[in-house]
Amino acid sequence: MTSNPYFVPGPQRAEKVKSLFDAVASRYDLLNDLLSFGLHRLWKKRLARMANVGPSCRALDLCCGTGDVTFALAMEGAEVVGLDFSGKMLEAARTRTKRRKQQHRATPQGPVAYVQGDALRLPFCDATFDAVTISYGLRNLASVENGLREMLRVAKPGGRILVLDFGKPDSSLLRRCYGFILRQVVPILGKLSRGGTEAYAYIATSLDHYPAQHGVAETMKRLKLENISVINLLLGTMSIHYAKKPVTGPGHGTVQTSAQKAS
Repeated sequence: MTSNPYFVPGPQRAEKVKSLFDAVASRYDLLNDLLSFGLHRLWKKRLARMANVGPSCRALDLCCGTGDVTFALAMEGAEVVGLDFSGKMLEAARTRTKRRKQQHRATPQGPVAYVQGDALRLPFCDATFDAVTISYGLRNLASVENGLREMLRVAKPGGRILVLDFGKPDSSLLRRCYGFILRQVVPILGKLSRGGTEAYAYIATSLDHYPAQHGVAETMKRLKLENISVINLLLGTMSIHYAKKPVTGPGHGTVQTSAQKAS
């Protein structure tokens, strides 16, 4: 594992990650498109569809970044709050949402609001949202378990909890190839786009410390979530976790894994 100035374990991590995303906000969407060949947009839309929200629903999108998932949830008809602790990212999210509305090609059916806040200390009451999502953010929290606990707390009974993030393929060969790309190729792309070498080398460092598919699913099981499933994307280099908050009593914690390509 290599060190990175943006990765600091413990309570100081939030401020370091905030500074990272403030620094890359203006180039964030471009780099995401380059790194995923645009597939991240399909995965985010898929996540929004899986949230199963409509006009009578409220949804919370944590670590919302520039608002892709927030907007997609609103397009499903839900009243949506996008939360991020980076002011620069929220500025970009508000600008993109306004621009989309002006284009008249994608007018959200539900209202959208953006709030600056900490995903580990959510400024919302218990049992507020029908769906709570987080995309490429759980990996950046000081505690994965505490992040999931907060998502569980603000979800209504029966509410959906969804996580999209980098994954760790089961194949050791694929993990090595994937690791090489993240450590050697991605930082170069970051430098060429003026996003900074260290800012994008952070992805590999953060993934070293992230429990990924199996660990996140086990944490969900430990928290008594129900209907837990894991969808592997792009050979397991990415994944979506889906679970539901129990309506009454503890959940069964059954985990299903589905290796599927993005479509």
